Amino acid sequence: MTTTDWDAAAESFDDEPDHGLHDPVVRGAWARRMETWLPTARSSVLDLGCGTGSLSLLVAGQGHRVTAVDRSPRMVERARAKLAGTGTEVLVGDAGRPPVGTQRFDVILARHTVWLLPDPAASLRHWFSLLRPGGRLLLIEGVWNGTGLSAARLTALLHAHTERVHHESLSGDSRLWGKDVDDERYALVARAEPPDRHSEVVDVHLILRRGPDVLLARRAGTGYADGLLHAPSGHAEDGEDVRAAVIRETAEEIGVELDPDELRVALVMQHRGPGGSPRMGWFFEADHDPARPPRNAEPDKCSELAWFPLDALPDDMVAYCRAGLDAYRAEQRFLIHWHEDADTVAYAPRGTRRAVPLPAASSPTGLLHHVELRVPGLAEAEEEWGWLLGRLGHVPYQRWSQGRSWRRGDSSVAVAADASGRSGEAREAPRAGSRLAFHVRDRATLDALAAGAPRHGWTLLPPDGRAYAGDSGPRTALLADTAGHEVELIAP
Repeated sequence: MTTTDWDAAAESFDDEPDHGLHDPVVRGAWARRMETWLPTARSSVLDLGCGTGSLSLLVAGQGHRVTAVDRSPRMVERARAKLAGTGTEVLVGDAGRPPVGTQRFDVILARHTVWLLPDPAASLRHWFSLLRPGGRLLLIEGVWNGTGLSAARLTALLHAHTERVHHESLSGDSRLWGKDVDDERYALVARAEPPDRHSEVVDVHLILRRGPDVLLARRAGTGYADGLLHAPSGHAEDGEDVRAAVIRETAEEIGVELDPDELRVALVMQHRGPGGSPRMGWFFEADHDPARPPRNAEPDKCSELAWFPLDALPDDMVAYCRAGLDAYRAEQRFLIHWHEDADTVAYAPRGTRRAVPLPAASSPTGLLHHVELRVPGLAEAEEEWGWLLGRLGHVPYQRWSQGRSWRRGDSSVAVAADASGRSGEAREAPRAGSRLAFHVRDRATLDALAAGAPRHGWTLLPPDGRAYAGDSGPRTALLADTAGHEVELIAP
């Protein structure tokens, strides 16, 4: 709370470039911002802590009906003179409890006002009661020389009333202030959700793959989970489907224009943050194109873009995003991730796991359960098949005295020592002709597997009419293990 005598300050208040808006450059910068923050249709706007009415004048000039309130009679006097002829009503009163009776507004605007209030939480609660359903609360605040209200603190106060909070940093636009500034200045636009029906924010996330790596962004200046890594993400807008939303957010955040046919649904997750409301998250997968490298297109919201191995993700991540990527790697397609209020937003390696995978409806009839291969030597087979299957996404499953198995999803591959031979007797030569075929993600992965296979006991066989086909069709590689079993790897 400030002890400034606002009546005494009224005479020189407009001397500051961002107060009086006398400079056409400064006035134009604020006018353009207002056009993006306010509805396009003519709306009723309540300007709280209006000062001498400079922003009210801009808003009225854009066709909106304005009611302005300030506690300083001298400020109100100057505002009335400035706004004469615009139809604006200017009232003397407390911004925290404005004297507007039962009126409701489409927009409530407050610039550099919330930090002055003795009880900001109570004032925000009252302001939301003055908004029509779907209305907007536009707050322009900052921190100057250690005083003021940070975006993180104000966003936390708003989350008690709405999940829809849009943050814009204003520090980097010197045209707004008539000078360069290096402190925190920002705008928050909060939406009043309709109270009569449950609704959930739909968010979208991009899993951009570069072989075994995924792209993550480090949040900064957003007021939520700043400093933590997260996949490129955002919210679907009104009337926008989830695929269009992830295409738009990808372009806005990392500067990559995706075509719809490049996207694949990876995971659907309902999640709830600590103390927050439920959300529905759609995770999409796309492949990195070297011709379209990602870049940090929103440096005010992101401090870093980097690639990380999917099978060795960092710990400093947003918890539900980490859970989503872990589920994606395990090929789980539906997930609930429900935080308790005492949990942290950040991933806690030794914390309680909140992820609950949901099985998809399917009939197991006719699906492959397992394949068991007879081998003359278990040790050699374990080295050969353990390496190859591990690279193909299988994990160790069962281990017994005469065999080993690896599993992916509901199917497994096992190798077992051939029991037909006895001590001192020659083993029967393995029968030729058995072959397993596996999908491989892309040709680069296929080439890497083919190059590494001989070091793990595999023999690379010559083409048989399909193996290592030309560029016009699928590319394949044909391998054989010590026992004579063949594996065909097929990439698109």
